[in-house]
Amino acid sequence: MAAYIIVNVDVLNPDRYPEYVKAVPPTLAAYGGRFMVRGGRAERLEGTIEPKRVVVIEFENAERARAWWSSAEYAGPKALRQATAKTDMILVEGL
Repeated sequence: MAAYIIVNVDVLNPDRYPEYVKAVPPTLAAYGGRFMVRGGRAERLEGTIEPKRVVVIEFENAERARAWWSSAEYAGPKALRQATAKTDMILVEGL
């Protein structure tokens, strides 16, 4: 079953955050991840979420998504993201 990582990123350091954006794609490729949404215009239709930079990444399954998120390849970019942005991230299984 496909799985998706859904992310809402509030970029706090716009000077350094592009380094993260550039570093992520090769780490995803190693785990079969692909961007479905990557920072396009977003608007709230209901609820209280304040969308900032919204990203949706598709994986073959939840195991591959977790493997990417906890991988050595992603460790460096993850640390950079955590230093330059406030992030909400969830993993959800889909169709």
